[in-house]
Amino acid sequence: MCATCGVPAHVPAPARKFAALRNADCRTYLFGAALAMMADNIEHVITYWVLWEKFHSPALTGFEVISHWVPFLLFSVYFGGLADRHDCRRVIQAAQVLFMLVSVAWGVLFLTGTLQVWEACLLLVLHGCAGAIWGPGEQLMLHDFVGEAELPSAVRLNATFRSLGILFGPVVGSALLLGLGPVAGIFVNVAFYLPLTLFLFRTRYTGHNRDGGVPRTRLGLVDSIRVVKEVRSDRTIVSMIILGGLGAFFVGASLQTSMPIYAQDLGAGNAGTAYGVLLFANGAGGVLGGILLEATGRIKPSVPAAVISTGVYGLTSLFFATTGSYALAVVALLIGGVANLASMSIGQTVVQLRANPADRGRVIGVYGVAANGLRSGSGFTVGLLGAAVGVHWSLGLSAAALTLGTAFAGWHALRAR
Repeated sequence: MCATCGVPAHVPAPARKFAALRNADCRTYLFGAALAMMADNIEHVITYWVLWEKFHSPALTGFEVISHWVPFLLFSVYFGGLADRHDCRRVIQAAQVLFMLVSVAWGVLFLTGTLQVWEACLLLVLHGCAGAIWGPGEQLMLHDFVGEAELPSAVRLNATFRSLGILFGPVVGSALLLGLGPVAGIFVNVAFYLPLTLFLFRTRYTGHNRDGGVPRTRLGLVDSIRVVKEVRSDRTIVSMIILGGLGAFFVGASLQTSMPIYAQDLGAGNAGTAYGVLLFANGAGGVLGGILLEATGRIKPSVPAAVISTGVYGLTSLFFATTGSYALAVVALLIGGVANLASMSIGQTVVQLRANPADRGRVIGVYGVAANGLRSGSGFTVGLLGAAVGVHWSLGLSAAALTLGTAFAGWHALRAR
C-alpha cells in the first residue's frame, strides 16, 4: 500500500497518454456513452420546455431536479449489486431501453395532447432510475475494458465524453425543438441511444472478465448493509465518498439551475446570450479538464489530489457566487469545471481500485449515493436557502461550506499518513 497516495502500490501509473482510447472496445463505448448522455440532456431540454408551457408549475420544475437524483440516492447500492451479479452489458442495455421507452412515452403523450401531471412525474422518475441503473455497470465495464493499470485513463475519458454529451445536449435539443417540434424531436432523440445499445451486443467484455471468477453473492438488503459496513473500515474509500458527497450536496446540480439569475445580474448585454456562454463555460470546463489531465498525466489518483481538486472546485464556486465581473465569472466556471472533473474521476478511480472485486459494483453504488444521490440536496442548500437570502448568498455560503468541509475531510483522511 502506498502510504501517501491511498491506492494499491502495485498498480502502475499509465505510461501512455489517452491509453483507454487505444482499446477498440473502450473507444467505441466512450463514443456511444457520449451520444447516450447527449440524448439524456436532449430529453431534458424538450420535456422541461413542454412541461413549463403546459403546466406553468414551479413545483413541477423542482420535482424535475429531485426525480433525476433521488433514484441514485435510494437505489445505487442495489443497482451496483445487479452489476456485480449479472452481465453488465445487459444491465446497461436495460437502462438504455428504459431511456428509450420513456422518450417514446413522452412522444405519444405530446402527440395525443393527453399529458397529465402524474404521468409526467412517473416518467421523470423512470428516467432518473435509468440513469441510476446505468452508472455502476458502466464503471465495471470500464475496468473490464482496460484493467487496473489504465483504469484512471478510462474513468477520466469517460467523464470527459460524458461532459461532451452534457455540453452538446442543450444545443442539439434546442435545434430539434425549434426545427422539428417537441413531438418529432423526442422521437428522433430515441436514435441517439441506439449506438451504445447495439455495440453492447457485439463486445465480448461483460464487466467481469478480469475478476478471476470471484464468487458473486446474492442480492438483498442485509447484503447491502454488509458492504456498507465493510466500506467503513477503509479510510481512503470513506474519504472519497465524503468528498464526493460534499461537492454534490453543497453545490451539485444547483450551479446550473442558478445560471439564468447570474446571467441577468452580471449585466453582460443580452441575458440570453450571457446565459448560453455561462452554460457553455460550465460544460467546457469538464471537457477541457479531462483533456488536460489525460494529456499531461501529472495528476495521479490519490487522496491529496482529490482533496485539492475538490477544494479548488469549492473556491471557484465561491468566487463565481461573489464576483461582479462577467468575464471573471466565466473564468471561474472554466477552472471549476476542470477541478470538478478531476475530483470526481479521481474519487471514482480510487474507489474502484480499492474495492473487493466481488463487491465492486456495490461499493461503486455506495459512492454513487454520495456523489450523485446527494445532488438532490443542493436544491435545499442553494434553492430553498436562496429563496430566503438570495441565490448569490446561498450559493456563496454553500460553496464556503464545501471548501471548509473539504479542508476538514482532507485533514481527517491524511492525518494517519
